[in-house]
Amino acid sequence: MIITLDGPAGSGKSTVARLLAERMNYRFLDTGAMYRAVALAVLKGAGDENDLEAVTKLVAACTIEFDSDRLLLNQDDVTAEIRSPEVTAVSSIIASNPGVRNRLVELQRAIGRQGSMVTEGRDQGTVVFPEAAHKFFVTANLEARARRRQRELAHKGVNQSITTVMDQLRQRDERDEQRAHAPMKPAENALVIDTSDLTIAQVVEMIAKKVSG
Repeated sequence: MIITLDGPAGSGKSTVARLLAERMNYRFLDTGAMYRAVALAVLKGAGDENDLEAVTKLVAACTIEFDSDRLLLNQDDVTAEIRSPEVTAVSSIIASNPGVRNRLVELQRAIGRQGSMVTEGRDQGTVVFPEAAHKFFVTANLEARARRRQRELAHKGVNQSITTVMDQLRQRDERDEQRAHAPMKPAENALVIDTSDLTIAQVVEMIAKKVSG
C-alpha cells in the first residue's frame, strides 16, 4: 500500500510521514532529499541550476540511492551535505526542471514497486502515485511554517530572521505552485490537513486513524 503526503515546505509533512511510516512499519521515502541530491551535484560541478538541458544531462548520469537513513549520491553519503542553506536554495530551482522531475519520478516509482511505503513531496498523489490507496495534503499558514523552519535552521546553527524565512518560503511556494510541470496542489481525492494549530503527534494520529479506518 502506498500512502502519499504532499504539501509546502514547513508544513511538517516530512516529520509526519517519517513517524507514520515507523508506526505502520512501512518504508519511508523522502523525495525532497532526492531533489536536494541533484542540487548538490549541480553545486559540486559548478554548474548553472537554471540551465535546463545541462542539469537534465547531469541527473541522468547520477545515481541516487537510499541506504537505510543514508542518502547516497554517486555512492557517496551526502545525508548531511544536502541540508545546507545553499542546497536548499538551489533545490527549489532544480525542482522546476521537467527533465529532473521526470527522472526522479522514474526512480520514485521504482522504489514504490518494492512494497508498502509512506512517501512525501509535492506531487506524490497527483503525478507519481495517482493510484495511491491514501492521499493527504499537509499544509499550514505561512507564519506557522516559517517559525518551524526558523527553529530547524537554528538547531543547525543557522540564524535567520522570521521575515527572511517567510520571504524564502513565499518564493518557494510560488515556484512550486506556478510551475508548468507537476505544480504543487492537492490531489482531487486527497484529505487536506491544516497543521497550523496541531502538534506532529496529533497529525500522525489523525492520518493513522484515517488509514486504518
